[in-house]
Amino acid sequence: MATISFKPKQVTKKILSPLQDRAFEVVTGRFGLGADAERKTLEAIGQNYGITRERVRQIENAALTAIKKSDAYKSEQKTFDELKKVIKTLGAIVAEDDLLSSISKDKSTQNHIHLYLVLGDDFKKFKEDDHFKTRWSVDDAISDSVHISLKNLYASLKDEDLVSESEMIAKFLDDVKGLSEEYKNEEVARRWLSLSKKLDKNPLGEWGNAESSNIKTRGVKDYAFLMMRKHGSPMHFREVAKAVTNTFNKKCHTATCHNELIKDKRFVLVGRGIYALSEWGYESGVVRDVIKKILKKEGPLSKEDVVDRVMKERYFKKNTILVNLQSPKYFKKNKQGLYSAV
Repeated sequence: MATISFKPKQVTKKILSPLQDRAFEVVTGRFGLGADAERKTLEAIGQNYGITRERVRQIENAALTAIKKSDAYKSEQKTFDELKKVIKTLGAIVAEDDLLSSISKDKSTQNHIHLYLVLGDDFKKFKEDDHFKTRWSVDDAISDSVHISLKNLYASLKDEDLVSESEMIAKFLDDVKGLSEEYKNEEVARRWLSLSKKLDKNPLGEWGNAESSNIKTRGVKDYAFLMMRKHGSPMHFREVAKAVTNTFNKKCHTATCHNELIKDKRFVLVGRGIYALSEWGYESGVVRDVIKKILKKEGPLSKEDVVDRVMKERYFKKNTILVNLQSPKYFKKNKQGLYSAV
């Protein structure tokens, strides 16, 4: 949590003191400075006074201008300087929600801080867009560099890519140019990464494209993929279901898990109920299909080599492989004892 020495409600009371009643009530309503901490819309305030939303906007803008010209506002410059230091500590550019929650969890206090952000000349607001969340900055150079680097980072990722957080931070900080040492740390980097709407991390803390099924998990099959990828080797569907339940706290029935794995091309059945990931090089097919493919690719092989190659791709018993290899309809043995496909 970021610490502040000033008391927001007292500061607000002071800087709003020059306003006339209606202007005071409009600003209080628009920023949620009342007891209910509710930010009211232009329409709602307009209906209360019997005026148009555009007229409410005019009153609000005039009130904010009046505040900034007042002696009461100028006497609180130290408050705005302190808030600027807080934002610099958080990385000089920070998502609005992150900034407000870093200062206080109280909604009312957050609304008062939001008012100061709007009033302060040192604070620059960037509205939410396709790439980024709503954010505030106190340093244009850093903001430009962070924006460019986040876009570069997103462009460098394929949809299926998953990157560990430490690697993601390292790549990001390496791309951000002209940074002073105070910003070259993991905490600031994580906060900058959170600005992006295009990048996100999955329940295992791995980063990637926010819309990828590896990040935006939508069901058992996506959780199963993450679990098997973390495990790093083939798993029985019962093991997968149990791991998903224990790791993600998601109820996963074994039958449902089996059905999902069968239908998804990311998984390959490599044995009795045992699945591997397609990206590991495993392929589907009965024993003879696997043997045939290997022999066509590598040429004649000894019995031992065939067993060894097949076992690397599928979880078959050795005897099952040997029995299939003896079928003259599909395989033949030369004088050197090497097998090839018919």
